[in-house]
Amino acid sequence: MATDYGAGYGLDANTQERRHRLPAALRAPVEGRTWRELGYVLLSLPISILLFTYAVTMVSLGAGLLVTFLGVPVLAAALAGCRGFGMLERARARGLLGLDVGEPEPLRMKRQGFMAWIGAVLKSGASWRSLLYAVLHLPWAVFAFTVSVTIWSIGWSLLTYPLWFWVFPMYAGQDGIQLYGDEHHRIYLDNPFEITVTALVGLLFTMATPWIVRALTTVDRVMVHGLLGPSRLATRVVELESDRGVVVDTAAADLRRIERDLHDGAQARLVALAMDLGLAKEKLREDPQVAARMVDEAHGEVKTALQELRDLARGIHPAVLTDRGLDAALSSVASRCTVPVQVEVDLTERPAPAIEGIAYFTVSELLQNISKHARATSAAVEVWRAGDRLMLQVVDNGVGGAEVSGGSGLAGLAERLDAVDGVLVVDSPVGGPTRVTAELPWRVERTH
Repeated sequence: MATDYGAGYGLDANTQERRHRLPAALRAPVEGRTWRELGYVLLSLPISILLFTYAVTMVSLGAGLLVTFLGVPVLAAALAGCRGFGMLERARARGLLGLDVGEPEPLRMKRQGFMAWIGAVLKSGASWRSLLYAVLHLPWAVFAFTVSVTIWSIGWSLLTYPLWFWVFPMYAGQDGIQLYGDEHHRIYLDNPFEITVTALVGLLFTMATPWIVRALTTVDRVMVHGLLGPSRLATRVVELESDRGVVVDTAAADLRRIERDLHDGAQARLVALAMDLGLAKEKLREDPQVAARMVDEAHGEVKTALQELRDLARGIHPAVLTDRGLDAALSSVASRCTVPVQVEVDLTERPAPAIEGIAYFTVSELLQNISKHARATSAAVEVWRAGDRLMLQVVDNGVGGAEVSGGSGLAGLAERLDAVDGVLVVDSPVGGPTRVTAELPWRVERTH
């Protein structure tokens, strides 16, 4: 099935990102993101104290009771509670930091029952990572809270000093903020120049505060993602399950297409051919000339049916690809494109047949799209190896506007490549040119 990116042309210019009049450094102190991140840091301290206290108390109690049977369920309850706190922390990070972390791997219970649940909790890596988060996050929360509150309060206090410096002579009995003082003399920030400089220093602190807070919350992001999210192994298992589903669906769709092509094309033509030959056999004695004409027509039908079968076999797996490799196979498919295509294949050896087949069909579908939608006058195909990756690039000078979006053919092609750890990147600005780059893992054919 050919990839269709025709619907992607003509992007709306209103979808471009809105440009702000103020630079980011001036916007940051009053942006909603800054206040949400600051709120996250402020909330982290009381929440971390509660979480740390719960974790240490429960784990200590469970460890102390391990000499009896009660220690095991208490320890399991401690880990289960940490998992529950982890769920709240992921929700807090999602709401205030915009960090969307997936759920960790669920408990795997081979049977039902309380003892099975205890065993599943104790054997779950996510439970112990949640406990580790509870212990490690408190010292970091104390540090982040102290730094954020100090920098934030100093910045805004100095920035607004021109508005409240009158408090000192009126209520404190001094001329302003005391910058220095000893037994002989004191220095106060009280004249217009010093007040202005103080406000400017406060402005610098205020402008730096959002970036300091953002750097601090980056550590929180890493901790939440690494300790409270799914493990790499679990993520990889989910990806493999998804990829397996894509492969199965693709194979089923290809089988349905082959069955439809056989039923509607070659099979129907062969049935008609059998009927014509039967009629010609009956006419052979009565009217040899009519029978000869019918046999001649049947001969033409045989040629057409053979051509359809060749095209169908080429669509399943072209013989030229098996016999001569990617260079000859891509040159063959390029010759059938409606625009001139320059093919350049720089490979010193052939990849595994499965990877070679995927590369062939990827280029074939992209060239079909160029013929149908791109309105191009020329195209180029390049294939090369970069380390342990097979690189494909198809370029055309058409109208552009192609994009990988849900429901489009390019999205389906990207899913097929992802099923074998491949990547599809589309660079297609409106007006062209379109550059589609695909990466596939380099694998060689195993010899027995």
